[in-house]
Amino acid sequence: MKKIYTIFSILSVVVGFAQIPAGYYNTATGTGYTLKTQLKKIIDDVNDGIPSEHLAIDRTYAGLYVTYTTSDIDLYYENNGTMLDMYTENPTGPDNCEYTYGVNQDDGTGGTSECQKYNREHIIPQSVFSAATPMYSDAHFVVPSDKYVNAQRGDFPFGRTAAPTNTYSNGSRRGPNLNSGYSAGYSGTIFEPINEFKGDIARMILYFATRYEDNVASWSYPMFNGTSTQVFTNTHLEILKQWHLLDPVSQREIDRNNAIFARQNNRNPFIDHPEWVEVIWGPTLGTDSFEATANISIYPNPTSNNLINISSDVELNEIELISINGQIVQKISRPNSIQNVYRLENLPQGFYFVKLSSADNQTVTKKILVN
Repeated sequence: MKKIYTIFSILSVVVGFAQIPAGYYNTATGTGYTLKTQLKKIIDDVNDGIPSEHLAIDRTYAGLYVTYTTSDIDLYYENNGTMLDMYTENPTGPDNCEYTYGVNQDDGTGGTSECQKYNREHIIPQSVFSAATPMYSDAHFVVPSDKYVNAQRGDFPFGRTAAPTNTYSNGSRRGPNLNSGYSAGYSGTIFEPINEFKGDIARMILYFATRYEDNVASWSYPMFNGTSTQVFTNTHLEILKQWHLLDPVSQREIDRNNAIFARQNNRNPFIDHPEWVEVIWGPTLGTDSFEATANISIYPNPTSNNLINISSDVELNEIELISINGQIVQKISRPNSIQNVYRLENLPQGFYFVKLSSADNQTVTKKILVN
């Protein structure tokens, strides 16, 4: 599961963020799509005349396996140094599949069921960009994966399903997109990762849209709308923004970003600065059915006395307080309420997201301001 950050672990996160080179984001000063273009110039392989510019390096498709030995090692769940695969990793118990780099690597055979071979998964399918470089070998969105589940995902876009036709060992699944709530507007077949990695995948896709801004309008894919600005259809943009909020940046992502930077010389800005997702693409709609059914309200908001009240007609199973940088500041499981009102006290000043979860895993995220 995502780690709960105490004041001490927050300090360790700051140390992780400190690996961003001095001045790396100095030219990221705009808002909206202007900021996205500024970030594209920072992370691409073109000399844009930016002070202290770092040009991205293509380490080749074969070189991905070298990158993975530092970027995708399980030091977070089993913590045993095996390959970390988002499609088979079980964050709450033993994994069904365990891979060691250099062993059972895809050699053109096997892959007829889980746990036989591992290979490289393009989160945005390589068919979208005709397997052209540097996209083909960009480790920020090309990840190690079980070969079988990779093939099962195929070229399907990401989404959420209430009626899966296929479910895999860690709970990832494939099926028709749930055409309601925040995923309303698309009914085709989708692939849904488990909750633990939805934010990871969303931030990889948002990186792709930014890094390849000059090309993406010419590529056809169900998640894309044919523009270089918004890039995504309204439905898929809302899915990505919701997943970005519901699954905040983890230490694993920070470490992965640093490891890829050491090899590839560019970074995923939405891991370093999660708040930029909203600055560029706007806030989430927050229209999922749970919010209406639970009749949720948060007050006072803004608050000036370091506390908020949360009113909900549905019993809450978990409350998470998330910083603007995407870090979990406080997590309360099975919180106590008085007449359906929950209280958070001693809140430090700042802007936060409050994620509320019910017993049946429905969630809603609200914004609060503590003056």
